[in-house]
Amino acid sequence: MYPILISTIAGLSTLIGYLFIYLKIPQSKINKFITICLSLALTIMIFISITELIPQSFSYFITHNAFIIAILKLIAFFTLGYLLIEIINNRIGDIASNNLYRLGVLNTIALIAHNIPEGIATYISSYQDATLGLKLAISIILHNIPEGISIAIPIYYATKNRKLSLKYTLISGLAEPFGALITMIFFQYYINENILNLTLIFVSGIMITLAINKILKETLSYNENKYISFGIILGVILCILTHFII
Repeated sequence: MYPILISTIAGLSTLIGYLFIYLKIPQSKINKFITICLSLALTIMIFISITELIPQSFSYFITHNAFIIAILKLIAFFTLGYLLIEIINNRIGDIASNNLYRLGVLNTIALIAHNIPEGIATYISSYQDATLGLKLAISIILHNIPEGISIAIPIYYATKNRKLSLKYTLISGLAEPFGALITMIFFQYYINENILNLTLIFVSGIMITLAINKILKETLSYNENKYISFGIILGVILCILTHFII
Protein backbone atom coordinates (compact mmCIF):
# COMPACT_ATOMS: atom_id res chain seq x y z
CA MET A 1 0.00 0.00 0.00
CA TYR A 2 3.02 2.32 0.15
CA PRO A 3 2.65 3.42 -3.51
CA ILE A 4 -1.06 4.19 -2.91
CA LEU A 5 -0.19 6.27 0.17
CA ILE A 6 2.48 8.23 -1.69
CA SER A 7 0.13 8.90 -4.62
CA THR A 8 -2.66 10.03 -2.26
CA ILE A 9 -0.42 12.48 -0.43
CA ALA A 10 0.87 13.88 -3.72
CA GLY A 11 -2.64 14.23 -5.14
CA LEU A 12 -4.23 15.83 -2.09
CA SER A 13 -1.49 18.48 -2.00
CA THR A 14 -3.73 20.17 -4.58
CA LEU A 15 -5.88 21.21 -1.61
CA ILE A 16 -3.07 23.48 -0.40
CA GLY A 17 -3.85 25.59 -3.46
CA TYR A 18 -7.50 25.68 -2.36
CA LEU A 19 -6.48 27.41 0.89
CA PHE A 20 -5.53 30.51 -1.11
CA ILE A 21 -9.21 31.43 -1.34
CA TYR A 22 -9.08 32.24 2.39
CA LEU A 23 -6.53 35.01 1.91
CA LYS A 24 -8.09 38.34 2.83
CA ILE A 25 -7.69 40.20 -0.44
CA PRO A 26 -9.03 43.79 -0.57
CA GLN A 27 -11.67 44.34 -3.23
CA SER A 28 -9.35 46.72 -5.08
CA LYS A 29 -6.64 44.03 -5.28
CA ILE A 30 -8.76 41.04 -6.34
CA ASN A 31 -8.06 41.39 -10.07
CA LYS A 32 -4.32 41.64 -9.38
CA PHE A 33 -4.48 38.53 -7.18
CA ILE A 34 -6.40 36.53 -9.80
CA THR A 35 -3.92 37.69 -12.46
CA ILE A 36 -0.94 36.43 -10.43
CA CYS A 37 -2.64 33.09 -9.68
CA LEU A 38 -3.64 32.44 -13.29
CA SER A 39 -0.28 33.48 -14.76
CA LEU A 40 1.48 31.27 -12.20
CA ALA A 41 -0.75 28.32 -13.14
CA LEU A 42 -0.32 28.70 -16.91
CA THR A 43 3.45 28.97 -16.50
CA ILE A 44 3.53 25.73 -14.49
CA MET A 45 1.39 23.94 -17.10
CA ILE A 46 3.51 25.04 -20.06
CA PHE A 47 6.83 24.49 -18.28
CA ILE A 48 5.93 20.96 -17.17
CA SER A 49 4.76 20.10 -20.68
CA ILE A 50 7.77 21.43 -22.59
CA THR A 51 10.49 20.42 -20.14
CA GLU A 52 9.18 17.10 -18.82
CA LEU A 53 6.21 15.50 -20.56
CA ILE A 54 7.10 16.11 -24.21
CA PRO A 55 10.90 15.54 -24.01
CA GLN A 56 10.49 12.41 -21.87
CA SER A 57 7.91 10.91 -24.20
CA PHE A 58 9.60 11.90 -27.45
CA SER A 59 12.90 10.51 -26.20
CA TYR A 60 11.17 7.18 -25.63
CA PHE A 61 9.50 7.26 -29.07
CA ILE A 62 12.70 8.14 -30.91
CA THR A 63 14.51 5.29 -29.16
CA HIS A 64 11.90 2.66 -29.97
CA ASN A 65 10.50 3.87 -33.31
CA ALA A 66 11.61 5.24 -36.66
CA PHE A 67 11.97 9.04 -36.59
CA ILE A 68 8.88 9.68 -38.74
CA ILE A 69 6.75 7.36 -36.55
CA ALA A 70 7.95 9.17 -33.43
CA ILE A 71 6.98 12.52 -34.96
CA LEU A 72 3.57 11.22 -36.05
CA LYS A 73 2.84 9.87 -32.56
CA LEU A 74 3.81 13.21 -31.04
CA ILE A 75 1.64 15.23 -33.43
CA ALA A 76 -1.34 12.86 -33.31
CA PHE A 77 -1.66 12.59 -29.53
CA PHE A 78 -0.86 16.27 -28.93
CA THR A 79 -3.62 17.16 -31.42
CA LEU A 80 -6.05 14.86 -29.64
CA GLY A 81 -5.37 16.79 -26.42
CA TYR A 82 -5.98 20.09 -28.23
CA LEU A 83 -9.25 18.85 -29.74
CA LEU A 84 -10.51 17.54 -26.40
CA ILE A 85 -10.15 20.96 -24.75
CA GLU A 86 -11.86 22.71 -27.68
CA ILE A 87 -14.78 20.25 -27.61
CA ILE A 88 -15.19 20.50 -23.84
CA ASN A 89 -14.95 24.30 -23.95
CA ASN A 90 -17.75 24.46 -26.52
CA ARG A 91 -19.93 22.14 -24.44
CA ILE A 92 -19.28 24.09 -21.24
CA GLY A 93 -20.03 27.32 -23.08
CA ASP A 94 -23.64 26.18 -23.38
CA ILE A 95 -24.08 25.97 -19.61
CA ALA A 96 -21.52 28.44 -18.19
CA SER A 97 -21.59 32.05 -19.30
CA ASN A 98 -19.10 33.18 -16.66
CA ASN A 99 -15.61 32.97 -18.20
CA LEU A 100 -13.88 32.54 -14.85
CA TYR A 101 -16.17 29.68 -13.83
CA ARG A 102 -15.72 28.01 -17.22
CA LEU A 103 -11.96 28.33 -16.80
CA GLY A 104 -12.09 26.65 -13.39
CA VAL A 105 -14.09 23.73 -14.82
CA LEU A 106 -11.70 23.38 -17.77
CA ASN A 107 -8.72 23.44 -15.41
CA THR A 108 -10.33 20.69 -13.34
CA ILE A 109 -10.85 18.48 -16.40
CA ALA A 110 -7.34 19.14 -17.69
CA LEU A 111 -5.73 18.40 -14.34
CA ILE A 112 -7.74 15.22 -13.87
CA ALA A 113 -6.31 14.10 -17.22
CA HIS A 114 -2.88 15.13 -15.95
CA ASN A 115 -3.13 13.61 -12.49
CA ILE A 116 -4.32 10.13 -13.51
CA PRO A 117 -1.13 9.29 -15.46
CA GLU A 118 0.87 11.01 -12.71
CA GLY A 119 -0.76 8.62 -10.24
CA ILE A 120 0.14 5.70 -12.51
CA ALA A 121 3.75 6.91 -12.75
CA THR A 122 3.99 7.48 -8.99
CA TYR A 123 2.59 4.01 -8.27
CA ILE A 124 4.95 2.26 -10.68
CA SER A 125 7.97 4.25 -9.45
CA SER A 126 7.16 3.66 -5.78
CA TYR A 127 6.48 -0.02 -6.40
CA GLN A 128 9.89 -0.48 -8.02
CA ASP A 129 11.90 1.88 -5.80
CA ALA A 130 10.50 3.52 -2.65
CA THR A 131 13.07 6.34 -2.69
CA LEU A 132 12.45 7.16 -6.34
CA GLY A 133 8.70 7.21 -5.70
CA LEU A 134 9.14 9.60 -2.78
CA LYS A 135 11.27 11.99 -4.85
CA LEU A 136 8.69 11.94 -7.62
CA ALA A 137 5.91 12.60 -5.11
CA ILE A 138 7.73 15.64 -3.68
CA SER A 139 8.14 17.01 -7.19
CA ILE A 140 4.43 16.47 -7.86
CA ILE A 141 3.46 18.18 -4.59
CA LEU A 142 5.42 21.31 -5.53
CA HIS A 143 3.58 21.78 -8.80
CA ASN A 144 0.21 20.50 -7.55
CA ILE A 145 -0.11 23.53 -5.28
CA PRO A 146 -0.33 26.12 -8.09
CA GLU A 147 -2.47 23.67 -10.05
CA GLY A 148 -4.88 23.66 -7.10
CA ILE A 149 -4.83 27.45 -7.20
CA SER A 150 -5.74 27.36 -10.90
CA ILE A 151 -8.97 25.53 -10.01
CA ALA A 152 -9.91 27.01 -6.64
CA ILE A 153 -9.38 30.70 -7.42
CA PRO A 154 -11.46 30.91 -10.64
CA ILE A 155 -14.29 28.79 -9.21
CA TYR A 156 -14.42 30.75 -5.96
CA TYR A 157 -14.25 34.24 -7.44
CA ALA A 158 -16.82 33.31 -10.08
CA THR A 159 -19.33 31.83 -7.62
CA LYS A 160 -18.28 32.99 -4.12
CA ASN A 161 -18.98 29.38 -3.13
CA ARG A 162 -16.21 27.81 -1.05
CA LYS A 163 -17.79 24.35 -1.02
CA LEU A 164 -18.00 24.29 -4.81
CA SER A 165 -14.40 25.42 -5.07
CA LEU A 166 -13.35 22.70 -2.62
CA LYS A 167 -15.32 20.05 -4.53
CA TYR A 168 -13.63 20.77 -7.86
CA THR A 169 -10.17 21.00 -6.30
CA LEU A 170 -10.68 17.76 -4.36
CA ILE A 171 -11.92 15.89 -7.45
CA SER A 172 -8.78 16.94 -9.32
CA GLY A 173 -6.52 15.86 -6.44
CA LEU A 174 -8.24 12.49 -6.04
CA ALA A 175 -7.49 11.68 -9.68
CA GLU A 176 -3.91 10.97 -8.61
CA PRO A 177 -4.62 8.14 -6.13
CA PHE A 178 -7.35 6.96 -8.51
CA GLY A 179 -4.69 6.48 -11.20
CA ALA A 180 -2.55 4.57 -8.71
CA LEU A 181 -5.48 2.47 -7.52
CA ILE A 182 -6.64 1.35 -10.96
CA THR A 183 -3.02 0.49 -11.77
CA MET A 184 -2.77 -1.70 -8.68
CA ILE A 185 -6.10 -3.44 -9.27
CA PHE A 186 -6.30 -3.77 -13.04
CA PHE A 187 -3.27 -2.63 -14.98
CA GLN A 188 -0.18 -3.29 -12.90
CA TYR A 189 1.11 -5.87 -15.38
CA TYR A 190 -0.40 -4.40 -18.55
CA ILE A 191 0.52 -0.70 -18.63
CA ASN A 192 3.75 -0.35 -20.57
CA GLU A 193 6.05 2.57 -21.29
CA ASN A 194 4.58 3.13 -24.75
CA ILE A 195 1.04 3.61 -23.41
CA LEU A 196 2.24 5.81 -20.57
CA ASN A 197 4.25 8.06 -22.88
CA LEU A 198 1.42 8.36 -25.40
CA THR A 199 -0.80 9.44 -22.50
CA LEU A 200 1.74 12.05 -21.39
CA ILE A 201 1.84 13.57 -24.89
CA PHE A 202 -1.97 13.67 -24.89
CA VAL A 203 -1.90 15.42 -21.51
CA SER A 204 0.70 17.95 -22.72
CA GLY A 205 -1.64 18.82 -25.60
CA ILE A 206 -4.44 19.41 -23.11
CA MET A 207 -2.31 21.54 -20.77
CA ILE A 208 -0.62 23.73 -23.39
CA THR A 209 -3.91 24.35 -25.21
CA LEU A 210 -5.62 25.26 -21.97
CA ALA A 211 -2.75 27.49 -20.84
CA ILE A 212 -2.39 29.46 -24.08
CA ASN A 213 -5.92 29.51 -25.52
CA LYS A 214 -7.91 29.83 -22.31
CA ILE A 215 -5.96 30.80 -19.18
CA LEU A 216 -3.73 33.37 -20.93
CA LYS A 217 -6.73 34.95 -22.63
CA GLU A 218 -8.55 35.30 -19.31
CA THR A 219 -5.41 36.61 -17.60
CA LEU A 220 -4.86 39.32 -20.22
CA SER A 221 -8.45 40.49 -19.84
CA TYR A 222 -7.58 42.00 -16.43
CA ASN A 223 -4.98 44.37 -17.99
CA GLU A 224 -2.52 43.84 -15.13
CA ASN A 225 0.68 43.29 -17.13
CA LYS A 226 3.02 43.88 -14.20
CA TYR A 227 1.29 41.17 -12.19
CA ILE A 228 1.28 38.80 -15.15
CA SER A 229 5.06 39.13 -15.28
CA PHE A 230 5.30 38.54 -11.53
CA GLY A 231 3.21 35.36 -11.77
CA ILE A 232 5.24 34.05 -14.71
CA ILE A 233 8.56 34.71 -12.97
CA LEU A 234 7.28 33.02 -9.80
CA GLY A 235 6.12 30.02 -11.85
CA VAL A 236 9.47 29.68 -13.63
CA ILE A 237 11.37 29.86 -10.32
CA LEU A 238 9.13 27.18 -8.80
CA CYS A 239 9.54 24.94 -11.85
CA ILE A 240 13.33 25.32 -11.83
CA LEU A 241 13.48 24.45 -8.14
CA THR A 242 11.30 21.40 -8.77
CA HIS A 243 13.28 20.33 -11.82
CA PHE A 244 16.82 20.70 -10.50
CA ILE A 245 16.62 20.28 -6.75
CA ILE A 246 14.33 17.26 -6.41
